Amino acid sequence: MKVTDIRTFICHCYRTNWVFCRVETDEGVHGVGEGTLEYRELTLEQAIAELKRYLVGKNPHDIEAFWHDSYRDAYWRGGPVLMSALSAVEMALWDIKGKSLGVPVYQLLGGKVRDNIPCYANGWFSPAKSPDEFAVKAREAVDKGFNGLKWDPFGSSWLTISKRELRNALRCVEAVVAEVGKDVEILIEGHGRFNVPAAIRIAHALEDFDILWFEEPLPPDNLPGLAEVKRQVRVPIAAGERLYNRYDYRDFFRLGCADFVQPDVSHAGGIMELRKIAAMAECHHIPLCPHNPSGPVANAATLQLAACTPNFLFMETMTTDVPWRSEIAHEHVRFKNGCMSIPELPGLGVDLNEDNIHDHPYVARDLRHYQGNLTDIRPPDACGYLG
Repeated sequence: MKVTDIRTFICHCYRTNWVFCRVETDEGVHGVGEGTLEYRELTLEQAIAELKRYLVGKNPHDIEAFWHDSYRDAYWRGGPVLMSALSAVEMALWDIKGKSLGVPVYQLLGGKVRDNIPCYANGWFSPAKSPDEFAVKAREAVDKGFNGLKWDPFGSSWLTISKRELRNALRCVEAVVAEVGKDVEILIEGHGRFNVPAAIRIAHALEDFDILWFEEPLPPDNLPGLAEVKRQVRVPIAAGERLYNRYDYRDFFRLGCADFVQPDVSHAGGIMELRKIAAMAECHHIPLCPHNPSGPVANAATLQLAACTPNFLFMETMTTDVPWRSEIAHEHVRFKNGCMSIPELPGLGVDLNEDNIHDHPYVARDLRHYQGNLTDIRPPDACGYLG
């Protein structure tokens, strides 16, 4: 079997654009991958095209060779663009291997350790602004079966936070906890906003709410600062979505930066690289909770990792999405009793409808995190996609 082509597809999905790739072979078996890189989608499309020069004519089953050689020969290694391109293509190669052998990808990585994975909700809050509106949205998400809720209550703060802004954030957390009760896990997102003193101050204030974690309190390029925050606070820390391979994680684990680790299968090098990062985390008895707010192919790949990774703890899940998600992808997502089941289809268990993707072409989007409209992440006609 030889690779004959790699094609990319960009699909607008309101807050960003999904970036998919399709790897073709001379035996008619194809694989799909996703490297959705918010706000750099056109750059990622070109990076995938550059990997095509290496891969066409090669055996798609030689996944480790593809990854190693592409990373080595990049010279300017690492970073979000190269690693997202590698992730998307690597994901598609695993899809080909699973399909050609007639088994789910998890079977190629050691087999299942579980049949389903607990999920927490992201995106449940759109478009809430006030504490009361967050409480109403929280109740809706819990009534759908979610056992955990994650959100960023910090408005447009950057590095520091005023007393008033902190009070407003804490009122939002208080309203959600009061509405859903103490049995629902609360996960507070920081989006890499704060400096060390502000993060410590906020973390101390969050102690009253028994949160599961405070996520990415510092910018991702300050690992020593993150480790210092972790040393000085009592609430657990989660981080790692903006680290791009096992080499980035070496200092993360050495410094003791977090209690939960969050690599993203679309950006940290793909399926096997996440397995390697998970093994590093397991050596430190740290749970794996991958970053997973992207599209249908990334979700399918993360499910394969959930199936076969012993220290995989909690799966991030977007509660709703654009109404055309079901039109552009054939997913097999089953959600029941707060858990997502592991599909048994060959490969990743997902495929793309290219004709419908073309109906939703690229639209330029900008980051919302510091503009005061963070909760506007879904269109008014957003709908559920969980079966």
